[in-house]
Amino acid sequence: MASAGQLFFVLGVIAVALAFAAHVGHAVLLANGRRSLPQLVPTARPAYAGVVTGAFAEHLASGVPTGPAADPVSPISRGTQALGLISLTLLGLSLAARAAAVGRGPWGNMFEFTVAFGFTILAAYLVLERRYPIRSLGFVPFGVALALLLYASSLPSEVRPLVPALQNAPLLTIHVGMATLSYGIFAASFAAGVGYLIQGPTDRFAWLPSHKVLDEVAYRAVIIGFPIFATMIILGSWWASIAWSRYWGWDPKETAALVTWLTYAVYLHARNRRSWAGRPAALLLVVGFGMVLVTYSGSLWFSGLHAYSGL
Repeated sequence: MASAGQLFFVLGVIAVALAFAAHVGHAVLLANGRRSLPQLVPTARPAYAGVVTGAFAEHLASGVPTGPAADPVSPISRGTQALGLISLTLLGLSLAARAAAVGRGPWGNMFEFTVAFGFTILAAYLVLERRYPIRSLGFVPFGVALALLLYASSLPSEVRPLVPALQNAPLLTIHVGMATLSYGIFAASFAAGVGYLIQGPTDRFAWLPSHKVLDEVAYRAVIIGFPIFATMIILGSWWASIAWSRYWGWDPKETAALVTWLTYAVYLHARNRRSWAGRPAALLLVVGFGMVLVTYSGSLWFSGLHAYSGL
């Protein structure tokens, strides 16, 4: 099973590299004008007009396009979608084979965690891509995932016994699994934040999603990832009380996770304030994902009880 997982991992890395190249090519073709914008049929006055008011009605009438039909297409746009699904499938098979081999969630060391991190980035992006026209920005999440997977390929991948503190299969599977899931979702919000900073509130580039779409994607991602991340911290505190007889000890990784959570909490508050909406909120998304990377790699740079990377 472990050897099968390694084979799927190698094939997955190759597929992600090809998908990243395809997304870059797609973005270049769009930027050079070799695109086909679908004809959007004007919609009639909605049934709720004049009856429903407030933030909900304003959101429905905001003109934020959704669905793949609103996405500009290029000669290779279909290839980007197919390669993305193939990449996700191969990495998923790699993680499934690893889980079958170790009998727990496949994220007990730095290699496993990094592969799972890359997988959730692709999963979060592909789910959002089905709802929002963001394919022209796909090279950002695929680039981050590829960098992580290339780093994972340099890490020891042998199956080794876990340190005593990690020998709790249910909590390991749920707690660390929620960490990888929230990290991947935050990576999607990071991509949208970068796109917003490039695009600006005046929509400088026609080949990129509009600033309204990017703001909506980033917000949707954070409101999903934020409670998952918060639950992960709570479960981590419970696990710490079992493993180390204390709920919180200001371990470097614990502290980094708390700062990450606070950063996204500030973002959720700032986005709903007129003076912070737009560019300042997008900058917070970049800072927040920077803190995600610090939390992810904290055990490599700081000594602490979370030094279980296997390095």
